[in-house]
Amino acid sequence: FTDGLEFELEKWLYCDGYDRRFYTEISSGFKPPGIAQLTNLDPPKIIPKGCYDCGDGFYNPKTRIVVDYKRKFLRNADDDEHEWILRTCRKAWDLTAEEQPKP
Repeated sequence: FTDGLEFELEKWLYCDGYDRRFYTEISSGFKPPGIAQLTNLDPPKIIPKGCYDCGDGFYNPKTRIVVDYKRKFLRNADDDEHEWILRTCRKAWDLTAEEQPKP
């Protein structure tokens, strides 16, 4: 893969359900406490408003179109992919969270 991860047909240990680290965390280590890594790509891509990051690009649930990170058309999402993206993928938030002052 482009990040250096090598596929192994047998004894594949990446994303096996027990180890939830991204490959970059495996190869380069964790960030300091309090600094979250949300995707394998760090810093993550900025998701366009109202869209989702589905791994190979951005998904617009209104048009049901997936485009790559350079905004080129990849595919139309079928019902199964649409539901999976809405349920599992990172979304561009419509509202920003304000940091609450410490008591």
